This record gives sequence, structure tokens and C-alpha cells, in this order.
Amino acid sequence: MDDRDCDPRALAATYRRFDVVNRLVSAWGHVYRTRVRPELAALGRPARVLDLGSGGGDVVARLAALAARDGLDVEWVGADPDPRAHEAARQRERPGVRFVSQGSRELIDAGETFDLVLSNHVLHHLDAASLRAFADDSLALSHGAVLHADIARGRLAYGLYAVGITPLSVGTFLRVDGLRSIRRSYRAAELSAALGAPWRVQTPAPFRLLATARGRARA
Repeated sequence: MDDRDCDPRALAATYRRFDVVNRLVSAWGHVYRTRVRPELAALGRPARVLDLGSGGGDVVARLAALAARDGLDVEWVGADPDPRAHEAARQRERPGVRFVSQGSRELIDAGETFDLVLSNHVLHHLDAASLRAFADDSLALSHGAVLHADIARGRLAYGLYAVGITPLSVGTFLRVDGLRSIRRSYRAAELSAALGAPWRVQTPAPFRLLATARGRARA
């Protein structure tokens, strides 16, 4: 998927099927109940939430639906600098949910701030310098919680994914890119060391990592 010349049909199919895959493996339902919903409900006012590196937009769409069910008034913004991801995500736009083709630095330069900033499966794509810059930018964009979810590297995760993804992977990059992502991802101690203070790395579900911190943007 990182190849700019990859098959556009397979890429589009991959973005569409991320909805199913993330529901099965990403644990955002649990993170929403334990982290996102309490944070937004405690504000007592309309909230703004940013998903950095939002890809095809499925995580934003899912969280927005959960928040709407719970009666929370939230503006959801998905940001991704890849125009191919942005084009796929735009199919999920609706009132209260929008997507922008921007990176974190562009959002900061535009003076944007949010009540909560999150990402899904972004950290393992970044080298050491980019990881620190991305983490710092996310803190600068939030005056509330920052939540970065990713895969926990391990042989069992690799083996289970290799087998389990097969029925969903036809015509997509889900198997090849997913296995590559697991190989590139962190263990909890590794991610904690790479991020440093003020980040705390937890394991909210099997094979999952969640890096958390409080943002430093002015409210």
C-alpha cells in the first residue's frame, strides 16, 4: 500500500475491507468504551476529535456511530496526507464527519486544536525521527487525551493473522501488508522506549498496544 504505483483497484478494495478487519482486530470498541466515551462525556459540551493518518476512514466512521448512539455531540475529522486514502475516506463523509488531505504539521500551522487526538496503525510505519515528530505533533494538536493504537509484534499474532486473513484478502493487500506491518511493529517495552516521556504504553487487548498521553494544546 505504501507503493505509489500499486494496483489502484486492489488498494480501493483494501480500504473497503479495512472496516471488517479493524472491527475484528483493532479493539476500538473497547478503547471507545473505556477511553474515548468517558473523555468526551466529561467535557459537557460539543467536542472535536481528530484521527491522524485516518486511511480509508473506517475508524472515524465507527467511532462517530458509537458516539451518536450515546448522544454525544462530536465533530469528527480524519486527516491523511495520502490523496488516495483521502479519496477513499471521502465516501464515508456525512454531517459531523469530514476528511482532510493534510498531515499533522499542516494542521498545526493552520491553528487547529482538538479535544482528543487518536491514530490507528500509524506508528509502525514511521522511522525513529518521524515517530517522535508524529507523537509531538499529536500532543500539540490536543488539549485532552492522545491515543495511538497499534499492533503488538509477536509470533502468535503473525501466525493467527496469516491464517485468519486469508478469506478476506483476495484482491487486496491485506495479507501481504498486514504481515509486513506485524513484522515492523513494536513490543510494549520497545514502543515505550521509543516514545519516552510523557507517553504510557498499555495492552488494551491481545496483540494490541495503546500509547497514551495528555495533550499540551491550549483549550
